[in-house]
This record gives sequence, structure tokens and C-alpha cells, in this order.
Amino acid sequence: MTNKIEISSIIKKRTLALTFVLGAASFAFAQQKVNISGTIVDKQNNAVPYASVTFSNKANKLYSDAALSDEKGQYKLDLVPGNYDIIIEAIDYKKSTLNKQISGAANLGNFTVESEGSLTDGKTQDIQGVTITAQAVKPYRVELDKKVYDPSTDILSKGGNLQDVLSNVPSVDVDTDGTVSMRGNSNVKFLINGKPSALLGIDSGPGGLQSIPADQIERIEVITNPSSKFEASGTAGILNIILKKTKGMGFNGSVTGSLGYLPSTSLNTNLSWKKGSWTWFLNGGGGYRKGEGKSDSDTRFFDTTTLATTRYFEQNSNNKSESNNYNATAGFAVDLTEKTSFNLSGMVRNFSNTSNNTVDNFNYNASRILNSYSQTTALGNSSNLSLQGDIGLDHKFNDKGHNIYLSLSLQKSDNESVEDSKEYDQSVFQYGSLGDNHTINKSLIGKIDYELPIGEISKFEAGYRIDNNVNDYDFLNRETDINLNYGIVNAYSGNTVYDETINAGYIQFKSKFDKLGYQLGLRAENSQINIEYESLSGNTSNKKKDYTGFFPSVFLSYDLGSNNNQLLLNYSRRINRPRSWFLIPYPTSLANRQNLFRGNEDLNPSYIDSFELGYAIQKKKFTINPTLYYRKTKDDVKFVLLSQSIGSDVLVTSPYNVGNETSYGLDLNVTADLLPWYKIMASADLFGYKSEGSYFDPNRMQTPLSFDGSGFSTRIRLTNSFKIDKTLNMQLQGFYRGGQKTASSESKDMYVLNFGANKTIWNNNGTIAFNIQDILGTRGRNTTSFGPGYERDSYMRWSPRSFNVSLTYRFKQGEKVDAPKRKKDINANDAGGDDQGPPM
Repeated sequence: MTNKIEISSIIKKRTLALTFVLGAASFAFAQQKVNISGTIVDKQNNAVPYASVTFSNKANKLYSDAALSDEKGQYKLDLVPGNYDIIIEAIDYKKSTLNKQISGAANLGNFTVESEGSLTDGKTQDIQGVTITAQAVKPYRVELDKKVYDPSTDILSKGGNLQDVLSNVPSVDVDTDGTVSMRGNSNVKFLINGKPSALLGIDSGPGGLQSIPADQIERIEVITNPSSKFEASGTAGILNIILKKTKGMGFNGSVTGSLGYLPSTSLNTNLSWKKGSWTWFLNGGGGYRKGEGKSDSDTRFFDTTTLATTRYFEQNSNNKSESNNYNATAGFAVDLTEKTSFNLSGMVRNFSNTSNNTVDNFNYNASRILNSYSQTTALGNSSNLSLQGDIGLDHKFNDKGHNIYLSLSLQKSDNESVEDSKEYDQSVFQYGSLGDNHTINKSLIGKIDYELPIGEISKFEAGYRIDNNVNDYDFLNRETDINLNYGIVNAYSGNTVYDETINAGYIQFKSKFDKLGYQLGLRAENSQINIEYESLSGNTSNKKKDYTGFFPSVFLSYDLGSNNNQLLLNYSRRINRPRSWFLIPYPTSLANRQNLFRGNEDLNPSYIDSFELGYAIQKKKFTINPTLYYRKTKDDVKFVLLSQSIGSDVLVTSPYNVGNETSYGLDLNVTADLLPWYKIMASADLFGYKSEGSYFDPNRMQTPLSFDGSGFSTRIRLTNSFKIDKTLNMQLQGFYRGGQKTASSESKDMYVLNFGANKTIWNNNGTIAFNIQDILGTRGRNTTSFGPGYERDSYMRWSPRSFNVSLTYRFKQGEKVDAPKRKKDINANDAGGDDQGPPM
């Protein structure tokens, strides 16, 4: 498909349209007040354009406002009469403050500002709106209960998406198929601004990750051992994606367009308008991406008694795909009073994908002589429409941290996919299948969080949360008979409704004794699950699950001389609830009838006890954070690969609770300013595991399949950042993944090399970036799987080497002037989410 997009034309059209919408909405709510005007000049009486002029009402902050001077240095705004502090800020000029009594409409005349004298004066970096290069920002910092990654320093993902950003985050690994894991565990919980979001669709797979532009991400919080304030699911930890939001008065925004190869395009914008007590925002965009992937497998079947080879089955697969995604989020926040604020937002996301997968099938005898050859083609079409609405009310009882937060989130996702698979033998049509799957997901999340300071250093927290998720799956699978006529496969077609309600409450207490800080918490969760299955063959069943769990957490910190040198020890208990489609007890797709996935309705949750011992030292030029961790998992879930029946060519993958697993390791993260022009960010995860358990199915196995075993592996990432001059930066990144062996599989080593560069242009209002992913073409996964009577070697490469160039334009941001800041609570968290750390 040829996708011709003229970036400059689209930027102009969409920017004008979005600007008009925000401006019209803002002025609709503006109050009529007396008109004030004036001019900003320098000492030579020359006009100072784009200076921010803030009028701060001394009696009532709600009457405060700001304006931006035009090219002639002139400004206008409407104010309620009263006494005002006037703050004037402009790039390359010193901050100026004066006081005026506003009694009626007036022209205040000229206000004079003094030049800083030099573009390179470090003081200008204190002004909101000055664009500071990535080198001036710490890319990674350690906080008491999490690690925070700032993607603004990440040149390699410029013009990309969330999946590209996560590939560079310390302690996080993105597999070649888009699977995200932390410390070798893929059971990661994703949050957007502190809560689940329909922005990721009905799952957190590549489709959802690719729909969030990198330019919309402010930071990523990596929470490896969450406290009791978080929901207890996600045994690997939590990734909290914080999106950008308004921070200053007036109109602000940016537009980013990108082009890449394999062909990809995107256009995204972030716009906001803040006036008085109202803040409006509109973020959105879209993109197109073409993908290519390949996978090969070679399966050797053997006699389990003599171990002699009986035959071989080889598959070579090539997949081509095209995807489109669009999303928009709009909303507002308003200060109802000085202590109460209200926010409302809505989001819509659309993702569509088409794929063409060709598989060559070769059957060999024991001597590797070809017996038969066939080819399978599979055409797929899928689409997802997600909607979400959020409402929140925040109230401060006082300025000492006594607060209550209420929020409600409603989500709906509608997903439909069609797979058309055909098998040919010597170009003669032999078999066909047609699958039509439709899924509707509805969810409701309600939260109440309460904070009560006790004295100067202690705080009590409590909260309640209700989650209701309803997934309605409709599966209709057809396949051909001996006459090549399509007919419905009743046993593999039907309806499944998964209804889950989780009620949870938590309490936490945090305080400090001398140099020892501590946080103690307890969370209780009751899960009520009802699953109804109904196949077209008439088989019906109903499964009900009801269980309550208690999840304590303990966080301890000890200051070793200063707050920048700490020892951290923590413990938490977590739960891994089976995903809803893991419980559907029949194959939901027949596109590849040699490799089927079937759920297990008897699957139970796993429980995990997690311990961490860390050390954090943060200085001006470096950050070092080694963490030792230990996890014990009970009723661990493993994917068991079995033949349909003894001697069958059809392999079926299903999840089972097979035993317990212990994992341990060292997670080391380092940032260092080695030279004024050279910095590094390094991360290493050295981890091992030991598993115990077995599975036996007498209908498909002759001997039990053991999952006993142990192993060790490594993940190493090194990002080198070079500052060539004041406007040009480069990055070179190397990634290494060591081989890993389990009881049922063994994967080989992999290494990847990436490069990126960016340059600021247009007087710091623009950035052009370029990156190359997988320079050497080595990003792929080689795995050997073992099972009763077979051994399979497989190779998968999700995407080939890719290039991307992006252009970002930032609207004049000199108007970004923060309102008077309240004293920061060292125990507070500004993520707007569930997370709270132990005391300093």
C-alpha cells in the first residue's frame, strides 16, 4: 500500500483546527472583566515580543491571569479590579516584578525589562519556556518506591511510540514480538496516569503500545515492588505511563510529524489553554505503519522409548502487516474553590490492522527426505475502537496534606478480527478455515483515597476501590469438509462472558524515626468471577470463583549520611490473576491448525512474595542504584505444549498451574556525566531461577512433563550520549540479552545496536531527529522447545532494520509561568496515581 502524506500540509490544517477549538472553548467560559493593556520594552525602548506578563491577585488567586505580548510587545487581558503583583518574564531578559492597583479599564503604559546580556547565561534556564537540551535533564532517577525515566532525553525513540520508549527504559525489556517484561517476568501491569486505560485497547500488546506517541509521554514510572496502595495484580511490577499535561498559563503546545522506513508516518499534537481557574487540553494524532516479520521452525519427532527420530516437520513463515491508529483525548480541570478542584476528560482510540501471513510446510521422513509439501496463507483483518471517560474531584482540607481524592473511570472497547486461512498442496486447495471473533470489553473503576498527616513526619492513608470488568467474546470458526465446502465448527464456536468484580481496601502508615523511615500497609481484595461458556454444539458450562486475599507491604529506608545516600529494604505480596482468554476451554482460532492455543477453565491465580534490598546514591554527576531481589511464586502458571493426541501432528499450547518458582537477581542501574560532552546510562539485570513442578495428561502423554530446573541469564543495556554542540546531540545504544534455559525451552543470546541524533532549530522552537533501529540486523529470537516425543527449533524476527526522521514544532512557550507554588510535601507524589512511597 502506498501511503502519501504531505506532513507540512497536515500540520498546518490540524494545528489551525485544534487551536480554534481550544480557543473557542476557553473564551466561552471566560468572564467579562475590565480591560487592561500595556507594552513591554527594553531599556532602549525597543519592543520585547512574546514576553509573559502574569497578574497575580493578592486577595484571591482565582482572579489571577496572564498574557503573552505580541510582536510589538503589546498585551491585553481582562481582570477583576484589585491589587496585583505583576511578573514579567521573557527569554534573554531578567525577571521583573512590580505591584499595581487595578481599579478600572486602563492602559498601564510601558513596563521595562533588563537584558540578561548573553544567550548562554545560565540564569535563563530558570525561565519556563526556555528549551533546554536533553543533556541538561537527568534521564533516570531513583525514588523511594519507584524509578523514574524521562523520555525527553531519549533520541532513539523520537518520532516513535510507547513500545519504542519502553525498549530504552532501565529494568524493562521488550521482546521481538512486542512482549514487555521486567526482570525476566512478562506479567507487567500497565497504568496510564495511575489507572488502567482504554488507550491501550483491550490488552497491552503491540497494538496498544504502538498507539501512544512517544511525544505525548512525560515520564515512565517503573515500580518493581508496589506498595499496598496499588492494586495487587501484576507480579512483575507496574509501569505507570504519565502523559504530558498543562503546567503554565496561556496557550501552549507542540506538533510532531515523522516519516520512517519500513514505511511509517505519524502526526501528533499536544495543545493546552490555561486561563484563570480553567485549564483545557486536547492531545491526539494518528499514524500508519507497515511491518514485516518472519519465523521458522523445525520440529523433530522421536520415539520416547528408543529416542530414535521418526520424522521432521518444518515451517517457514513470512508475515506482512499494515496498521493505522488514531487517538484523541480532550478535557478540562477547574478550581471550584481554593481548596477544591474538578476534572473531566474523554478519550477515543481507533486501531486497525491487516496482515498477510504465508507459511510453507515441509514433511520429511526420518532420513530427511521430503514426503510432502503444502503452503498455508492467512489473511487477517482486525479493528479496535476504545472509549474512556474520567471524572475526578480533589479536595484539600488544609495546606498541610490533609486531602481526599475521588475518581470514576468508564471504559469500553470493541474489537473485531477476521482470519481467512487456506492450505494448498502443490497449488491445489486442500483445506480452509475462516474465523470471525468479536469482543466487547466494559469496565468501571471507582476510587476514594484519603490522606491525613499526623504531626510533622507521619501520615495515615486509606482508600477503597471497585473494579468491574465484563468481557463478552463471540467466536465463529468455519472450516472446509472433504468437498471443500465451508461449515461451522460448532465445538470451536460460541459465546463466552467473563464478569469480574474486585472490591479492595487499603490502609497505610508512614513515619520516620531518626534516620530510619518506614511505611507499613495492608490491602484486602475480594474477587468474584463468573464465567459462562456456550458453544454452538450445545455444550454449556458455568464457572464461579470467589476468593479473598490479603496483601501486606513493608518499606524501610535508612539514610547513610544524607538523603542522597540511602539503603532501601521492602517487601510486598502480589497476585497474578489469569487473563480472561486464558480460561476459554476451546481453541478460538483455527488459522494455523498445526499450532493451536486452548485456554484452561480450571486455571487458578498465582501468589508471589517479593523482597528487595537496594542502595541508592544520587549525586550531581552520577546515580548508582544496585538492587538485590528475591521472588517466590506459588501455583506458578506455565504454558504446556502438547500434541492433540499421542502421535498427532497438531500441537496445542495451554496454561496450567504446575508448581512453584523462585527467582532472584541483581538489578543495577547507573547514570554518569563522564565528560561535559559525554554521558552514559547503563543497566544490567543478572537473574536466576529455580522451578519445581510437573504436569501429566494420560490422554496425550506417556510420561509426566517435568518443570523442575534452574537457570541463569543476563540483560545488559548501555546508552552513550554525545553533545556535539549546543544544538546537536547523538546517542549510540547497545543491548545484549543472554541465553536462558528452562525445563521446557532454551533460548540463545541476542545483541542489538541502535543509533539516534537530534538537532534543535528555529530558535529552539523546533527539533529534527533521526534514528536507526537494529543497525546490524541481529534482533531476533532463537529458541529450542522440548516436549514428550518432540524437539522444536524456532527463530522469530518481528521486524527488520528501520529508519525514522521526525520534526517537532513547539508553540511559543514564553507564556508558561507557574502560579505561586505551595510548599512541597516530601511524602507526596504528583503522578495522580495510586503510588506513594515510604517517608524520607
